[in-house]
Order: sequence, then structure tokens, then C-alpha cells
Amino acid sequence: MREVIVISSSMVRPQNINRSGHREKIHLTPHDLDLLYLYYPQRGLLFHKPDPENRFIPRLMASLSTALEIYFPFAGRLVKVNNQEDDTVSFYIECDGSGAKFVHAKAESVTMNDVFQSHGSVPDFMPQFFPANNVQSRDALVSEPLLALQVTEIKDGVFISFGYNHMVADGSSLWNFFHTWSKICLNGSDSNIQPLVLKDWVCKGIDYPVHIPVLEMETLPRCEPSTKERVFHFSKKKVSDLKAKANYEISTMDLKISSLQAVVAYLWLSIIRHSGLAKPRRRNAMQSSGGYETEAKPSSQERVFWEFGSRLANNSLIVASSPRFDVYNHDFGWGKPIAARAGPADGTGGMLVMFRGVEEGSIDVHATLNSSLWSDVLVNLLINDMIGQ
Repeated sequence: MREVIVISSSMVRPQNINRSGHREKIHLTPHDLDLLYLYYPQRGLLFHKPDPENRFIPRLMASLSTALEIYFPFAGRLVKVNNQEDDTVSFYIECDGSGAKFVHAKAESVTMNDVFQSHGSVPDFMPQFFPANNVQSRDALVSEPLLALQVTEIKDGVFISFGYNHMVADGSSLWNFFHTWSKICLNGSDSNIQPLVLKDWVCKGIDYPVHIPVLEMETLPRCEPSTKERVFHFSKKKVSDLKAKANYEISTMDLKISSLQAVVAYLWLSIIRHSGLAKPRRRNAMQSSGGYETEAKPSSQERVFWEFGSRLANNSLIVASSPRFDVYNHDFGWGKPIAARAGPADGTGGMLVMFRGVEEGSIDVHATLNSSLWSDVLVNLLINDMIGQ
């Protein structure tokens, strides 16, 4: 494995803590609290190497400090309150300006060609390019910040990655923050910067903070299945062909299949067909709940309940992110990124992270599958299909 050396690790705080921390608490909604055991999503972008005279690390840290003044919740901390009166706990984000983690690392023997391996293979050193491996949202109660970033210098490029607590933001908010950070780094600080104006998300009939019974907060074991990764590139033509085929097959129905749905359905059918889980059945519609899709062989009524939990965890295929996120429109001062990658998909049986491709209309899929979903036949089939685009 190629060696990745951590040069420094520090907390970057908002430039003006008093101004950015004007809102002390953000109470978490029931939906936020449902993410307490979720692993930090991690994403990264590969850039060409900047000019050595650039002194880009200090610039990145200074601009990050300014960006955190705007997106001040990322510099906060997760807090748990023990409610003795009813034996419950509650949680909130304290916007205290504690800061985001910033890691500077080097992998001087790694080149871009090592990252771009043949047929989309993901090298075994890639997890070391990310700052929050195997970190869950609940870990922010003890030791982890809500946002961690890592800048890894390789021989001919730079990889900038992040991991974040999903209780404080979604993917759209994170990429907006990333764009703001790059813009500040490129153009310099803006003296007229104003922090985010957050609107309360109110659910009728719920009093905040939400009280959770202590019994429901028992620690769950961490799931670390053995997985394999691959990046599949769908050209603009391939996406168009899949979309046209899907819409032709349902032409008699009042539905319209999007490019994302067509690509996901193609991958899902291919995975199920070659995983041995079950024979795919023709459907009139595809539904999803929270991005989860699963297929199971018929079970007897006596066994279905106890099998359900483990099968759902091991055989679920999670679809994350979206090609709508403009991941290539970020310039820190030495050019825009040339590739996007996802960090380790901790705790899942299978995950498809969807990225917009460099070519307009194309889609890149960073796939992570466990042994029950992975098939060399499947991978070879997909690779051959991609080559024939």
C-alpha cells in the first residue's frame, strides 16, 4: 500500500467567532435524530498540482476560516442533554465556533495514474485520502467535529476531501459550502460576508427539544462488512440510450423516467441478476424510501421477521448523492477538479454514489458492494458495456 503521511492536523475556527456564533443553539428535528447512527458521508475532488510558489495550504486554511463564518453550524458541536425528570435525552447543535478539522497530508509516491486505475478500479490507498473513516454522527458527542477536511498532496496533483455529520447538513448544503470556500480562496475575503439565515423547520405537534427515551439510545454494534469498489463511467450517449429504452418500455403509462432513474435501475437490475439474491421481476413502477432498494428471496412466515433485519442491512443498495450537484465548478486558484470520488461506504451492504461526469450529460457512479452483492461477472459485464459506449 502506498504510504500517506499526515503532516499536520488542526482545528480551523471561524474568522470572527463572536459574529458567526450569533445563534447559540439549533434544535434537531425527528428526521435529524434518525441519522444519529449514520456514518459520515465522505467525498473528494482531484485537482492538478498547483504552482509550488502558490503556498496554497495557508490560503486554504485562511479561506476556510472565512467560509466557516458564513456556514457557522459546521464549526459547532453536537451536544446531548440528560433529562432527569423523564429519563430521556435530547440533542442540539451548539454554534460555539469550536471549528472544523483540517488535515494536511502527503503521498509523494502516488500519481494521478495511480488514482485513475484501469476499468475504474479503486486503489487500496484511497481510504487514507479521507478524514472521517468509520465515524458515525454520534461520535461528534465525544471526539469528532461536525466537519472534517483533508488536503492530500500527491506527486502531480492534490486531492481535497471532506466528511461531515449528516445531522447538520445535507449534500446540497455541503457542496454549496465547498463552492463558497473555493470562491473565497480564489478571489479573497469579502468584508461584507453575512452568516446564513436559518429558518426553523417546524413539525406541527412536536415540542423542541425532542425527548428520546434512554432505552432507545442503547449503543448499536458497528457494522463493517468486507466490500469492493469500482467507478463506472456512463457517457452522455449511454445515459441517453438507457433513458430512451426505459421510457419506451413504459410508453403506455403516464410516467417519465429521468436520466438518474434510468442509470440506477440499470445498475440495480444488473446487481440483482448476478448476485444470486433473486430473479428480477418486471415492474410497472420503481419506488424507493430514503434511497433504499432491496430484493429478497421468499422466506417462510416463521423466519421472515428475524431474517429481515440482517438481510436488509447486508443486501440493501443505497443510492447517495446526485448528478445535479455541480462538483466540477470549484476553483481554489489553480484550476477546476478533474475527477470526483467517494470515501469508504462504512456500515452498508452496498452503495452507489452518483456524480456528474466531466462531460456534460455523463454520469460517474462510485459503487461499493459487499460480497453478497459483488460479482466478478457483473463487473466484467458492466466494464464491457462501458467500453462499448
